[in-house]
Amino acid sequence: MFFRLKSYFKFLLKSTNEHGIHSPFIFKYLTNCLYKKPRKSTDKTLDILLKSIAYFQFKNVVIDDNSLYKEAMLENFPNLTSNPTKTDLILYNSAKKIKSSSFFSEYQLHNSSLILVKNIHGSPLEYSNWCNLIKSEKVTVSIDMFYCGALFIRKEQQKQHFTIRI
Repeated sequence: MFFRLKSYFKFLLKSTNEHGIHSPFIFKYLTNCLYKKPRKSTDKTLDILLKSIAYFQFKNVVIDDNSLYKEAMLENFPNLTSNPTKTDLILYNSAKKIKSSSFFSEYQLHNSSLILVKNIHGSPLEYSNWCNLIKSEKVTVSIDMFYCGALFIRKEQQKQHFTIRI
């Protein structure tokens, strides 16, 4: 509990909103997707998931062990598939479950793939695993939103990390 509270205060000191973003891709993602009304859920991670699927028009989404999120996703997007080949979006409940060495070969990720990781500030181990993920050479854009983190594999963009309040 203490780690999460301390982590939240550090997050608030480092974080910004869309006005501090100089990447056109991230600026559009924030303003046209994440900051858009109406909210799709009171759970911030689920809200980000549903808005991102709609914004990027993803077709193939893999959700790791979260039946509530799977139900909400299929209720809002009944035509989605869940197949590890040519994956558009992956949601993990924990950064501890991701082994960065084998992760990128396990799924067929493409240039527009998004990886959402829930609860990145849940414990020191979660945060350490998150930091290792964003250091990976395959990840070019990462966003820390406190409640979850987003990783993008965009070959045309320089490696950048953002800490953003949503």
